[in-house]
Amino acid sequence: MKTAAAFCLLIVVLASCGYRFQAEPGSRFADPSLRVDLRPFANASVVPDAGAFLAARLREEFRRMGFRGVFERIGAEYLIEGTVKEIREEVVSHGTDLFALEHRLTLLVDVRVAQVAQGRLLWKEAGLAESASYFAGADFQYTESNRRAAIEEVCRRMARRIGQTVRVVL
Repeated sequence: MKTAAAFCLLIVVLASCGYRFQAEPGSRFADPSLRVDLRPFANASVVPDAGAFLAARLREEFRRMGFRGVFERIGAEYLIEGTVKEIREEVVSHGTDLFALEHRLTLLVDVRVAQVAQGRLLWKEAGLAESASYFAGADFQYTESNRRAAIEEVCRRMARRIGQTVRVVL
């Protein structure tokens, strides 16, 4: 009984705060005729394919948020481009043997959204940053696997952040 009441209260609160799981049917973001040019971001980091990976996560995030349009270069109404400026790593904790136990990975991105036909800049942000920690160990494969998971996590977070802003801008 209490669980059902709590669930109903949660639904009412989410509905009243304006939070939506997908784009509203009348919004431009949900328009199937919308064409967006979203190519892989330029990559100035030492991580291979970081720009392509981030752009792929951004496309996935758009779809998850209710984007019904097409990602296409020809005839695009909007251009979303960016640069992965840096993927920085720092040691945040050491073991008693002075070897690194935990690293923090930080992704720095510049992004720009423009309306193609008018050449109008809609949003530009330099130095967007997202971080995630990962554990290191004596086994290289363990450490590298955790590092890759941290890269995926910061790209997912960054894609969500960019996607939320682009949804408002469009």
